[in-house]
Amino acid sequence: MILVIDIGNTNTVLGGMEGEQLQFTLRIQSDRLKTADEYLLTIKGLLELQGVNPAQIEGGIISSVVPELKNVMGRAMKKLTGRQFLVVGSGVETGLRIKTDDPSKLGSDLVVDAVAALAKYQPPLVFFDMGTATTLSVIDGQGNYLGGMIIPGLRLSVDSLSARAAQLPYINLDEPEQLIGTNTISCMQAGAIYSNAAMIDGLLERVEAELGGPVAAIATGGLIAKVLPYCRRQVHYDENLMLEGLQILYRRNSGNQTPRKEDAPC
Repeated sequence: MILVIDIGNTNTVLGGMEGEQLQFTLRIQSDRLKTADEYLLTIKGLLELQGVNPAQIEGGIISSVVPELKNVMGRAMKKLTGRQFLVVGSGVETGLRIKTDDPSKLGSDLVVDAVAALAKYQPPLVFFDMGTATTLSVIDGQGNYLGGMIIPGLRLSVDSLSARAAQLPYINLDEPEQLIGTNTISCMQAGAIYSNAAMIDGLLERVEAELGGPVAAIATGGLIAKVLPYCRRQVHYDENLMLEGLQILYRRNSGNQTPRKEDAPC
């Protein structure tokens, strides 16, 4: 078994992979103040609940958009498993052709998503990752990563609205009862969900116009499932895209030297 670990701004997701199969996922809070020992204890306990002995783990790989947690998690995993985990960064072979202004600045999460998307879907394609931020990435018909957009996330936007508008409450992102809200909460819920669905539909239309043809659309991330039922465009929901991409990169690099701790995300 290998462990694949995606450290996001809000949550960290761990997946246990046996061959090509994802056996389980674990989700914990991404806490910048926790030490390696604290992460070790938390993850050890969660693995035990899954019936997994750390000695069974043959290796793993980490992607992190939180720089201070990348090395912390690496140390925790080394103590827990006795293995040095790969870290997605400049020393990792991705096979991805990146056409942005500075490829070295592309976030590791976008790299991993792109690797998985290209392995599973025919380009040209667009994929959305809806977490703390919503990102859009574009891959052309030749498999080149062209770039994309970074958009304030759904939860972040709603919470910011509540924080800055004195008469607007904090709300749950429940399914809106109707398009046109009839009270404050239903208006906020409808506005949050339908506006994000319309954004996805509209951006896909504009990207297709830019590329001159249709694209496959993929979506992943913790909040996307709330929005997709309201999209008019066909969008493939791929819940475990990131974890599958990490597994691909692990297999591609497991025979290589482990990247240095100071390597920055590629």
